[in-house]
Amino acid sequence: MEMKVTYDDYGQYNDTDPLTPICGIGNDFRANKTCFLEFTAPKFMEPPILIHYELTNFHQNHRNYYQSRDEFQLNGRVGDQDSISRDRCQPLNKLGNITLNPCGMIANTMFNDVITLETGRDIDNEQLVMLEDGIAWASDLKYTFNQPEGFKYEECPECDDSCCDGSEWSCKEPYRDPKNASLCFKFFYPDDESTQYLWETYPEVVSPLEGVTNEHFVVWMRVATQPTFRKLYGWIDQAIPEGETLTFRVNANYVVTRFRGSKSLIVGTSNIFGGRNPYMGPIFYWVGFFCLLAGTFFALKHLFRPRRLADRKYLHYKED
Repeated sequence: MEMKVTYDDYGQYNDTDPLTPICGIGNDFRANKTCFLEFTAPKFMEPPILIHYELTNFHQNHRNYYQSRDEFQLNGRVGDQDSISRDRCQPLNKLGNITLNPCGMIANTMFNDVITLETGRDIDNEQLVMLEDGIAWASDLKYTFNQPEGFKYEECPECDDSCCDGSEWSCKEPYRDPKNASLCFKFFYPDDESTQYLWETYPEVVSPLEGVTNEHFVVWMRVATQPTFRKLYGWIDQAIPEGETLTFRVNANYVVTRFRGSKSLIVGTSNIFGGRNPYMGPIFYWVGFFCLLAGTFFALKHLFRPRRLADRKYLHYKED
């Protein structure tokens, strides 16, 4: 079961009969436009309840696109970029004299709408919580994505500008924990004056403490095979009663008009086959059922009318 709302769509922008999408931003990059999307559960929903975003007409499977990355850089290497990685990352390897880390088209076209679950209650009348961890592959987080070599951070004793004093820290002001404003952190990134890191490119999505280990970024970096695709944004580990309304706040920043696509938010449950596709499960079921019947038929045939091994009557050589 799934519920879907398309909140920005290139097809709704036209001169003859202009429509305003629910959360349309046109070509306004980083508009940070706030809108609210509502979903009403048509029936009881068991956890896990998955929240995906969907993009259409975005070709992540284009060869020049999916090769545009530096694996060594994503794994923590700073500097010493080899010529192959440098060529693959073009034209998004440098901005003037500033080095992009991570470089490449995939990393620098990341989906940066911010989605927040505002209201909704579970069967125990407790507030629903959308979890945003556990959405990326554990192997990616362990082996593929690491903060730059030399990166470090510490908690600040006081949340003021003096926290970042000292040459061993690259921050200009401490980073405040959005979940606990009383917690502040100082951090160090190598070559910060000449490098633009991921948290500086997408400050609305990525914190400086996470960098490339941010799970939304890790999910984005696993490129899709089709131009219409969904990526997991979060999940709810609570049961939702029938008729309950979920309200999501979307801060829209990601422009889809440039590639003539659309953005949608999807809330749905998984099933015994694990996926959102309602057709694959029955296809697997009926193919398996057919194979079972065929196997049973040939087993019975061999039981009642077995074919003798090495029967010469079936051997024909230059027959007349």
